[in-house]
This record gives sequence, C-alpha cells and structure tokens, in this order.
Amino acid sequence: MILWINGAFGVGKTTTAFELQRRIPNSFVYDPENAGYFIRKNSPVSFSKGDFQDIPLWRKINFEMLMLLSTQYKGVIIVPMTLVSKLYYDEIVTNLINNGIEVRHFILYASRETIINRLNKRCKGRSEAFAMQSIERCFHFFDTCIKEIKITTDNKNIDDVISEIAGICDLILM
Repeated sequence: MILWINGAFGVGKTTTAFELQRRIPNSFVYDPENAGYFIRKNSPVSFSKGDFQDIPLWRKINFEMLMLLSTQYKGVIIVPMTLVSKLYYDEIVTNLINNGIEVRHFILYASRETIINRLNKRCKGRSEAFAMQSIERCFHFFDTCIKEIKITTDNKNIDDVISEIAGICDLILM
C-alpha cells in the first residue's frame, strides 16, 4: 500500500510521513523530491529552471520507482509530496492505481494563516518564497480538482493526524 500525503507546502506532510514511518512497522518513506534534486544536479542550469515537477522525466522516474517499490517491498510506502496538477497526479497516482497498486491519498489541509505561520516558523531566516507563492494554487487545486480524503490539521497535533490516517487505512500504530 502507498500512503500519499499531499497538501500545501508547510502543512506538515514530511512530519506526518516520518511519524507514520516511526509508528507503522515495516514502512518506508519515499521522497519524490530526491528525483528532482538528482535531475537538477545532473543537468545544465538552463534545463532545470522552475519546478522540477514540470520535467516529464521527474514524473516518469517517480512512477517507475513507486511501481518497483510496490511490487518488491512488502510494507507500507509513505510518500510526502505536494501534487497540484491534475495531469501530474494522473501520470503518477492514477497510473499507479490503474496498474493495480493500492494508493490511499490524503490531503493535509489547514487555513492560510496556519500554513503561513508554519512556514515562517520553519524558515528561520531562509526564504520560503516558492512555498508562500504556492499557497493559493494549492488551495484551488485541493478545492476543485482532487477531492480525496482531507484532514484538517489546524487544531490537531501530529498524533491526531497519524491516528486518523491509520484508522482510515486500518493500520495498527505502535
């Protein structure tokens, strides 16, 4: 099973993913951003400008890696990744489902104020411009394009969030 943890930048996807991994035996966190970093590091600067999700190879690599992991790894694969393009969602998530892979997709959701506060707390002096500029795009996408399971996190702690995900998926937390 793949647990895809989607949501705006700063909503708590990575924190949630690693807490799930800590509490679910035989689980693994797969981070699709690493494919983007690889592409950027191994390409001319002019090739890798902007969002690496816009590079078709990024989507192909992540789909293929998740197919491989899903067929070879006998545990829960946790994927913390913001996807806010229906095309990209279909190229990865829908394609996995169409290939017989069980994908449980969750959207961590919070108010703009909560997300901005979390980003400001997280950044500690470094720029979070991309994340801040993406807030409206994320809200639009999660409100109109993908209507998966939304978990509002404004007034929940991490234990509440992971308990809700585990309960929906019938997973036992340690």
